[in-house]
This record gives sequence, C-alpha cells and structure tokens, in this order.
Amino acid sequence: MTDNLIAIIGPGAIGGLVAGMLQRAGHDVVVVAREKTARQVTEHGLDIETDEFGTWHAPLAAATEVPHGARVIVAVKAEGVSDAARLLAGTAPTEVLSLLNGLDHVDVLRAALPGPRVVGATIAGETLRTGAGGFGPALVRHRGTLLRTVVPDDAAELGLVTALRDTPIEVLTGGSEAEVLWKKLRFLAPLALLTSTWATGIGDALTRDPALTSGLLAEIAAAATAEGVPTTGEDLHGILGGFPAPMRSSLQADIETGREGELDAIGGAVRRRAAAHGIATPVLDDVIGRIGARVAEAESAS
Repeated sequence: MTDNLIAIIGPGAIGGLVAGMLQRAGHDVVVVAREKTARQVTEHGLDIETDEFGTWHAPLAAATEVPHGARVIVAVKAEGVSDAARLLAGTAPTEVLSLLNGLDHVDVLRAALPGPRVVGATIAGETLRTGAGGFGPALVRHRGTLLRTVVPDDAAELGLVTALRDTPIEVLTGGSEAEVLWKKLRFLAPLALLTSTWATGIGDALTRDPALTSGLLAEIAAAATAEGVPTTGEDLHGILGGFPAPMRSSLQADIETGREGELDAIGGAVRRRAAAHGIATPVLDDVIGRIGARVAEAESAS
C-alpha cells in the first residue's frame, strides 16, 4: 500500500471493473464492502472478462472500512449511498469521485464530508457481476466496446481522474457537474422507465405506447433544459432509438426481482427537479406509479 491508495466503495459490476482495471494499470487498490463480500474478494479476488480489453484475474485487497486518507471512488447503487456516506465520515479522504446514477447522491456525500472535494461523475458501459456471495471469485463481465467516464471540466486534473486515464476507460470532460449528471440522466431515465414499464428491450418499449413515450420524453427534456442542458423530446427519442433494440436497464432487472432499485434515484430525481422549476409531470408521475405498484404487488405476494 502507498500514500496514493485508491479505495473503491462497492465492488459490484462497475466498481469491480474499475478496481480491476486500476490495479492492472499499477495502482494500489482496495475495495470496501460488507463483511461477507470483503471476505470473498480477499480470499478469491475477482475474475474480469471483457469483449474489448481482455480477460484476467484481479487479486484485489478488500476491507470493511475506508482507509484513512485514501482517494475514494464511490460505485454503489443509489440505495447504498447513505452507507457509503457513513463509511466515509471521519476518514479524511483526499478526494472523492462518485459514479452513481441520478443527482441527489452528491449532496448526501458532501453533507458527510464538509472538507474534502466530492465530485459527481458518470460512467457508461454494459457490465454485469455474477457469483457474488458464492465460493470462488465473482465474475465481472463487460460487454461491447463502450466504457466511458465523464467528469466535470474542473475535475480534469483530479488525481483519481488521472489514475483512470491509465486504464482502458475513456475519460472525457463534459461541462459543469450539473451538466455531466444531466447529460446521462436525461436518457437514462426514459431508458430505465420505459423498459421497466413494458418489461422489454428499449426498441419495443419506445413504440409500445407512442403517446406515453412522447409525453414522458417531453417532460424529461423540459426538466433537463431547466437544469441547464437544453434538450427536446425528439433529441431523446433519437438517442434511445440509436441503442440496440434488445437493450435493457438495470432498473428493469431490479423490478423483475421485486425490488424498487433506483426508481426514486432516477425517476424521482427528475420529478423533484421538474417540480422545483414548476414543470408539471403527469406522464412521469403515472409511469413511476405503475412501476411502484408492480413492486408493491411483488412484495405482497412474497
């Protein structure tokens, strides 16, 4: 371990891939997880398998607490952000880079860390982790060629961003932090909500109910525009139409297992920001309500 230790909270699909790539690039890395997961990683490491960047075994170190003074990447899902903030409190990280979806997580992390710099960024790539909690190494699988991180312009020289440039991850800058987060959320929200509503790939979901799709995209575009990222519903339809038709979302996978997942972090975040600007979102409200009802039904049936 060195003074430049990088701690990654959440060795899931994204966190595990980033950890494995940083270690492979020569950085000292420790993943931070719950006790069972930390023990599995300590004993067995992670297997990394990618279409574009090779396959390798990552013998990662793991802990249940954030080492004091580390540079920290937060790669949990939205429901884990409060635990991540608790783990970070009092550890005096030199810098924190958050790779979560949505908007509200940055405020939660900053409230727990009034001193160190906390930067909200985004990462895109089709990644899945399997074998967690079992015997042997969990597998992190990255499909395709897309693997891109976007950071705010004023974070371009951050130590963690410099470290990410040593890996195969494409690192771009994208304006202010709000612009970076909204440029992803504006298409992630309809992707997640439409595929979850219709339980199908985005190609079919876009055309299943044209009026609903049009209304949802218009409301999300209006919220993004009010937040400083000029967008139209037609822009979003073009972005989503360019995705592979079978593409699904992680929210959809969560909903199908009876979990709410990031419904509030994605759909709820858009709704709250729209309301702050006086933008009505009747279609978005309806879609969130439909998905929430499915989760409630699954919970009552279990």
